[in-house]
Amino acid sequence: MSEKKMTSSRRHHLKSLMLQIAQGLLEAEAAEAEQEKQRYMEENCPSLSLPGTMQELQDFCKKLQQQIDIVDEQRYDMESKVAKSNKEIDDLKMKVQDLKGKFKKPVLKKVRMSADAMLQALLGSKHKVSMDLRANLKQVKKETKEEEKESVGDWRKNIEDKAGMGGRKKMFETEA
Repeated sequence: MSEKKMTSSRRHHLKSLMLQIAQGLLEAEAAEAEQEKQRYMEENCPSLSLPGTMQELQDFCKKLQQQIDIVDEQRYDMESKVAKSNKEIDDLKMKVQDLKGKFKKPVLKKVRMSADAMLQALLGSKHKVSMDLRANLKQVKKETKEEEKESVGDWRKNIEDKAGMGGRKKMFETEA
């Protein structure tokens, strides 16, 4: 036990220093992300200059529409690539599990279902099967036994018989 524990004030001081460093890193990361966003917008989105005449405005709108179509095609291509990659990843995961030979059992949810509902789900709605199990049971009447109640008598009557050691006191008194 030669290791010394750190005092709470030292621990608090180190924790506050770590938090200050982390906050500075987060601020720097946010500023860098903002600069990256600004740079990307300058490259891909030039400043908007609206033409003055109606014909120039229509041409500008057609040009914008063509750019939108190109971007939509790129987005669609990227989505299809991502979906294909995800499917390929899932297939590879399945192959790896098959090669390992170990399968994870999925966690099944508990479902409360009566026997009638279960049969209806299994057999479909055309089969009407009733599982009233209590209908075929035989009726049994309960018999109540009348126990004889002990008569309440004088409590002093057998006091010496019941006194001490479960009624064995008399046996010791007669031997002595």
